[in-house]
Amino acid sequence: MSTEAEIIAVGSELLTAGKVDTNSLFLTGELNGIGIEVVRKIVVGDDRARLADSVRSAVGRSAIVILTGGLGPTEDDVTRDAVAAALDRELVFSEEVCNAIRARFRSFGRRMAEVNKRQAFVIAGAEVLANPRGTAPGLWVDTGPAVVALLPGPPGELMPLFAEECIPRLRAKFGSRAIRTRFFRATGIGEGDLDQIIAPVYTRYRNPVTTILASSGDIQIHLRAQADSEAEAERLLDEVAGQILPLLGDNVYSRDGAPLEVMIGNALRERRQTLSVAESCTGGLLGGRVTVVPGSSDYFRGGFLTYTDEMKTALLGVPAELIAAHTAVSEAVARAMAEGARQRTGADYALSVTGYAGPGGGTAENPVGTVFVGLAMPESTTARRLRLPGDRERIRGFAVQNALDMLRRALGL
Repeated sequence: MSTEAEIIAVGSELLTAGKVDTNSLFLTGELNGIGIEVVRKIVVGDDRARLADSVRSAVGRSAIVILTGGLGPTEDDVTRDAVAAALDRELVFSEEVCNAIRARFRSFGRRMAEVNKRQAFVIAGAEVLANPRGTAPGLWVDTGPAVVALLPGPPGELMPLFAEECIPRLRAKFGSRAIRTRFFRATGIGEGDLDQIIAPVYTRYRNPVTTILASSGDIQIHLRAQADSEAEAERLLDEVAGQILPLLGDNVYSRDGAPLEVMIGNALRERRQTLSVAESCTGGLLGGRVTVVPGSSDYFRGGFLTYTDEMKTALLGVPAELIAAHTAVSEAVARAMAEGARQRTGADYALSVTGYAGPGGGTAENPVGTVFVGLAMPESTTARRLRLPGDRERIRGFAVQNALDMLRRALGL
């Protein structure tokens, strides 16, 4: 049975739009590394009563509760008070801790302010976790069935303190299990269709746990297994993955979590081939997706952002009469855009996108959400018509994903 942990990030600033809780990501990785499952993360503002309630609830559910932040010297640093109240324990002033804080200030040639004495109060029965990188020591409270760890908020203090002081204590109390994951990606299939295909397999297992995430046509399949050994965890993953992957066929493009642009880039680099793009409705998103990969200059020649009919003609050589006969949003123009980009850059492959992303535009024949993607290759040129759902942002995201998937399949990936 897995050991479960909860993380409580403390601080009203974490409830604002501009502040991200990165500590919980680090802690999750460290805990998973010793076989401890993080089952809940919450953020609580600087409120003693709310925080105390959260700690009581967490201790009642989980074996490990980790709090980050709120250990400073000011009135809004309420973590020590709240945890003491939640555990029905007193706060006791520690002269030893106070002297250590005073010595740290002295080492910087400064005098400790009276307010810093607040950091020397220790929850009765707690172990003090020395923090040589800051003035706020951590605290470790073992209640018997559960442990509560109080850690400073600054990552530069929290990370080494957790690794040096908490990990050994957690191993000693709870042992260590192996957690292993597999991360697959699929495209060219809807999330609902994918789930309908593989649910009969993964719902038969509680271990591994399967999670499905989808974004703009890219579907991620996470498998997570726990066992007493790495070998057993890997065996469990092999058992489930070996049944799921054949059901999805070539819709699965990545077996290690690498995104589509990375898979394509690696293939082009290995084959010493190149790519260029021509975009209209996606406004540079396709080129941006390709070049987000470090080292993409090895295979990406460049792109054309031709948002008007005139620029399609001037930069890509798309005949004006072709646009007049078929409109800019058509299979014929998508093919011509891709061919123009390939000819002008000398690339082996060229992708094109043209369409109606909305909210305005569109015709009765080609309403908003209609997109054509083209692919010019050494031997031929092809294009396909898409009907994409959603708002402008979603349509453009789906268009980019479909264009890259067209190239991926042409490359045989």
